Amino acid sequence: MNIPIRTSRPARISLNIDKLVLRGIAPGDRPHLVAALRSQLEHTLSNPATRAEWAKSSRAPVLRLGQIGFTPGPSGSRKLGQSIGKTIAGKLSGRRPQP
Repeated sequence: MNIPIRTSRPARISLNIDKLVLRGIAPGDRPHLVAALRSQLEHTLSNPATRAEWAKSSRAPVLRLGQIGFTPGPSGSRKLGQSIGKTIAGKLSGRRPQP
C-alpha cells in the first residue's frame, strides 16, 4: 500500500507498506480495514507535529504491533484499521498511540 500525503507545505512523507498480512479477517471485511488504516495514516501524517517528529528518514523493515482487539464485521474492521494506524504512528515516533 503506497499512501501519498498531500500537505500545504513542501515537506513530503512517503510511507510504503509492502505487505499487509490479514489472517483471521474475513475477505469481505478487509476493504473496510484497509480504508480505515489508510485514512488514519493520512490523518496522522498530515499533522504538522507528527511531520516534525518524523523529519529524519528512517526504515522499519518489520513492525510487530502486538495484540490489538478485534470484533468481526465491517465496523470492527474499521476500528481495527484505525487502531493499527495509531499504533504504527506511535511505534515510528517512539511513543505510545493515543486512544
